[in-house]
Amino acid sequence: MYATGVDATERLSELVGTLRRDGRIDVAAAAAEFGTAELTIRRDLDLLVARGVARRVRGGAVNLLMRGEALPFAMRELEAVDSKRRIAAAVAALISDGEAVGLDSGTTVVETARALTGRRLTVMPMSLHAAMALAGSPSIRLMLPGGETRAGELAMVGPMALAGIAALRFDTVVLGCCGVSPEGQMMAHDLGDAAVKLALLASARRSVLALDGAKFGRAALAVVCELAAVDVVVTDGSAPDSAAAALEAAGVEVHRV
Repeated sequence: MYATGVDATERLSELVGTLRRDGRIDVAAAAAEFGTAELTIRRDLDLLVARGVARRVRGGAVNLLMRGEALPFAMRELEAVDSKRRIAAAVAALISDGEAVGLDSGTTVVETARALTGRRLTVMPMSLHAAMALAGSPSIRLMLPGGETRAGELAMVGPMALAGIAALRFDTVVLGCCGVSPEGQMMAHDLGDAAVKLALLASARRSVLALDGAKFGRAALAVVCELAAVDVVVTDGSAPDSAAAALEAAGVEVHRV
């Protein structure tokens, strides 16, 4: 059941969740449960169609995402916005001025880049979205990796990206992930992205994983590493207590914001 009285961003996020769970959205039912006009829901569905998530059918829309496929970046930006900003602020607070920082791709890490603007840092982002967030900050020494970009995601992958990471040693790397398996493994949808995460881990003095609680228990194609291989996990209050306890028992520093 949908929550009533939510704003447009939350409504879109809930509609996407329904698409992924049920495979279909009915306009009349969604309008009644959100307490809004059917025209509003139709406009929401038009946006989901434009972003490649759904296809319109009579009376509603159906899911276009394959099982286990990642949402497009533009849609993930709408998910858990407040949580991602809190997580990003907490990650930024862990980083000291003067550090060399490697930034992974993903929406939570892009929020972290925004939280780092104005700081005195050397930063190499693996996402053009994050690079653009940092580009206007004169106190940031911005280093750009080589490689090719993944469409939409604008994440740098490939041999040139991996070579650029291997040539450096970071004080801190900030990682994102597509999910955490029930077995406690960090997951990624894209194999090139998984390779970049592993390279960042290998080049880091300290690793910080930033993820919202909904990622726990979410499957993806590629296994990156055991979650206990990172030094710090920053998540939100929706993260399962059992997962947080298991990480702390393995010696991982956990922050829930």
